[in-house]
Amino acid sequence: MRVSVLQENLAKGLAIVGRAVATRSTLPVLGNILLETDQAQLKLSAMNMEIGINCWVGAMIEDEGAITIPARLLSDFVNSLPKERIDISLDVRTQTVHLICGRYEANLKGIDASEFPIIPTHRRETGLPIIELPPEKFRRMIEQVAFAAATDESRPTLTGVFTRFDGERLTMVATDGFRLAVRSTTLEEPAPVSFGVIIPSRALSELSRIIGSLELSEDDGLEVTVTEARNQVMFHLPGVDLVSQLIEATFPDYNRIMPSSYNTRVIVETAEMLNAMRVSQLFARDSGNIVRMNIIPGDPGKMVLTATSPELGDNEVEVDARVEGEPVQAAFNGKFMIDVLQVIDTPEVMFDLISASRPGVFRPVGAGDEIYTHLIMPMSPK
Repeated sequence: MRVSVLQENLAKGLAIVGRAVATRSTLPVLGNILLETDQAQLKLSAMNMEIGINCWVGAMIEDEGAITIPARLLSDFVNSLPKERIDISLDVRTQTVHLICGRYEANLKGIDASEFPIIPTHRRETGLPIIELPPEKFRRMIEQVAFAAATDESRPTLTGVFTRFDGERLTMVATDGFRLAVRSTTLEEPAPVSFGVIIPSRALSELSRIIGSLELSEDDGLEVTVTEARNQVMFHLPGVDLVSQLIEATFPDYNRIMPSSYNTRVIVETAEMLNAMRVSQLFARDSGNIVRMNIIPGDPGKMVLTATSPELGDNEVEVDARVEGEPVQAAFNGKFMIDVLQVIDTPEVMFDLISASRPGVFRPVGAGDEIYTHLIMPMSPK
């Protein structure tokens, strides 16, 4: 293999695939990044048995070939090089890669590419139904639901995001048992098939990061393909593929726990409530994240937030609000409240309650067809 590539292009490609490198694996090759010539480009690949990422970078190919190189050493070395051309050559006999960039030169010992698992690519997986989405909108949807998924591996079903394509509707749902995020939108083009899958939230968060790092034009789409066996999902962007294992389980019936009515409805400015909640959380974080909420109807109505720390002190903050219905006092996890308020795009947010012992439900005000509902279970004040 003899390849020449610009340092900036290689560094960017390594950053994209680097997060898929296995950190703890019994297979040493999974700690490596695969470098492979592919249709006049240099393909970089990494996988950790949950997700795999392929990234193609522009390169001048003199001789075809492939090799895997330790990911950390390769990334650290390339990031230390000047922004010049890097010449890469492989000694097949010793499985050693020789890199030259300006005055810098190194030999990196690799592992034969044949030992690296095959990661599906959009070029190989043809004939399967493809759903095309606007990348930026999908990235925003991920941001609004993925954080609500569980991180506890003892409940693997809840570590994923239930993603359903149904005609013109796309719905994404995540819950950790204490909160529930539901986001749906209308697709520009109806899905060719209707299905629901559970995608690991880590994979979606990685996809969100990749979308944010790419310079995409308005015409660039995100293609979604689910394999015939329904055990993998593939996301294809210009120059990048991300493949993820699916969680094979039955997602809880989230509609059953979503309240259909309310006794108290509060409408507040999103930014004002977010700031008030952040201040309260300074005191709440040392006492179980408990923030007490006192909702008082009137003209104008108000929401009073209080938090107490036995060691640090306490605080109280008032937020102007339009209140419909009964007064209510309840306690919620301040961190959870901040998480949802941070991802609501509209200037105002609606908060519905039935009682102090029932979940509170957030909805953006004036979001139109972009439906977002976020439910948070109450806490018992100490």
